[in-house]
Amino acid sequence: MRLTALALDYDGTIAVEGAIGPEMRAAIAETRAAGIKVILVTGRILGELRRFAGDLRFVDAVVAENGAVLAFPETGVSRLLAEPPPAHFREELERRGIAFLEGECVVEASADAASALLPVIRELELPLVILFNRGRVMVLPQAVSKATGLHEALYTQRLSLHNALSIGDAENDHEMLKACEVGAAVEWGSDWLKAVADVVVEGSGPSDVAAYIRQVARSARLPSPRSGRRQLLLGSTPDGSPLHLGLRGRNFLIGGDPRSGKSWVAGLLMEHLIQARYSVCVLDPEGDYRSLEALPGVLILGGENAPPRPHELVAALRYPDVSVVVDLSCIPHDEKFDYMRAALPSLASLRRRTGLPHHVVVDEAHYFLHGSDAAGLLDLDLAGYTLISYRLSGLDPSILRASDFVIVTRESDPREIDQLHALFARGAETAEWRALLASLGPGEAALLPATGEKAGELRRIRLAPRRTPHVRHRTKYVDVPVPEGKAFVFAGPEGTFARARTLVELATILAGAPASLLEGHLGRGDFSRWISDVFGDRYLASQIAHVEGCYRRREMPDVNDALVTLISERYEVVRAGSGEGAADPGTHGGT
Repeated sequence: MRLTALALDYDGTIAVEGAIGPEMRAAIAETRAAGIKVILVTGRILGELRRFAGDLRFVDAVVAENGAVLAFPETGVSRLLAEPPPAHFREELERRGIAFLEGECVVEASADAASALLPVIRELELPLVILFNRGRVMVLPQAVSKATGLHEALYTQRLSLHNALSIGDAENDHEMLKACEVGAAVEWGSDWLKAVADVVVEGSGPSDVAAYIRQVARSARLPSPRSGRRQLLLGSTPDGSPLHLGLRGRNFLIGGDPRSGKSWVAGLLMEHLIQARYSVCVLDPEGDYRSLEALPGVLILGGENAPPRPHELVAALRYPDVSVVVDLSCIPHDEKFDYMRAALPSLASLRRRTGLPHHVVVDEAHYFLHGSDAAGLLDLDLAGYTLISYRLSGLDPSILRASDFVIVTRESDPREIDQLHALFARGAETAEWRALLASLGPGEAALLPATGEKAGELRRIRLAPRRTPHVRHRTKYVDVPVPEGKAFVFAGPEGTFARARTLVELATILAGAPASLLEGHLGRGDFSRWISDVFGDRYLASQIAHVEGCYRRREMPDVNDALVTLISERYEVVRAGSGEGAADPGTHGGT
């Protein structure tokens, strides 16, 4: 991932006894010249910092007083990020003879004074906390930390914590290291900070930090962390153990039979990324990801409107807290192809410049990423791609080889299985793969790590639940009739009453059907079975099955409206019988 921000602790990390040397200043200047913002994050009082460091314009921003004060040296603008302690607190400290330094928000004292400070806070019932920093102790408002101050500094500059590296040495740096995508501790610092850090900077002093940040700045990439701190819960193994995947810098392939749940799995991954505040761009040829709009910061573009032009898409994704789903379901296939060929290079260029979006998703990837020039549409070195296809063998081989994980839903095509086996297997027989992949049921998948210690090991998993429903777009599933042999036949006392070959037709008939017509179908679970078997929509089928069960138990005698509502909300269609999308039940009679 692209590095766009470097957050540096001051004392003990880049400064010795309050002084910062010329080697460190030169390293910071090189970092800024590479287009990386440098933020000084310190517990020091701002005025005190200026006395030791001089002109602070050698950095882009300063977070002082352990997150309570934010300053931009170039403009001279500064502001408080917390309320100062009340006057009567300081007066009480003076009355008790406790020596302290006073900042704009922080009260600082010797660490030995902590036992005297705590009773004052308790007796005055103040919302203050004590934080140790080597031989000093700070009294701050609750919920103020280096992390909160750094977040505000990055937000103001339209930067993301997920493109940030932080380096610190002491107790008050924990939250800052945890907040950044990669948190580094210096080798000569706190043992516990080193134990939880993603990276340890080797050496004995600031000159080693200077060499380290020079190295990182030249690559403009976040260093690889040693820990798996940022992970998503994909599901569980057959023995019930949770199975987690690393979020950062991964390329995913998702394959399987048509209607086997591939886009549902992709949506699960995207939910985790978006909720972890990564910026995601989904190029959605069929409108399968519209429900992600329920998550914060997600925009749906395209659909019944024209899709955004590449420069408009790039403009929308320049904000780190925004994710975009581009719905291409309403344009012809050849236009989708042209759009992908224009959008993907634009996104790759944006990611190389700004680090955004953090992740790019391409569904129906076999249509757009085949041929010798396909890999050139992506920036595989930056990683962060998820490609979905029912025909992974149709992707360019260099794209397949760049994948870290392959997730396969039910797969019955031997040619596809053989292709995966040839690329990724480490010892297992093809027959084993065929048996496992063909036996996967609803809510299941197989995980294949393509790299790392478990490379080539195929594992069966039960997928984790999703927060948002997988909404299938009406142009793909609702209006296109299924073959006559798969139509739903409403059987009445005198034979066939009606036939439904689309979900609009099904909802329309259900809206006006008498109870006597539905009773047998509800008792046998015919509606849920048809939706699962014909459309592969197991989510909606499970909801319909619940209504059928309630009917059988006499808990819901009138189910027509409930069934129609479930279908209408799931597929974003106008309710049957209310206008557009409604059909005349009389036109569905059969012989």
